[in-house]
Amino acid sequence: MTRDDIEQALGEELARIAPDISLGEIDRSEDLRDEFDIDSIDFLNLVTALAKRFGLDMPETDYGEMDSFNHLADYLMAHLS
Repeated sequence: MTRDDIEQALGEELARIAPDISLGEIDRSEDLRDEFDIDSIDFLNLVTALAKRFGLDMPETDYGEMDSFNHLADYLMAHLS
């Protein structure tokens, strides 16, 4: 799986949570919750959807590594390789 594949999947899952925000409009290094104006429940739904989609265990203890779009993509790359 390539980084582009992961970023596309991440973008699709984010679009389900915040459909009015385009990935082109955000700073990918900033906090996801701020950039997408999502709360902790939305973030949990995002992580759950990604875990299900990729068949990964994404424990709460790792959430600190998933704070931005780029960090979440990095996390997925590291765990899917």
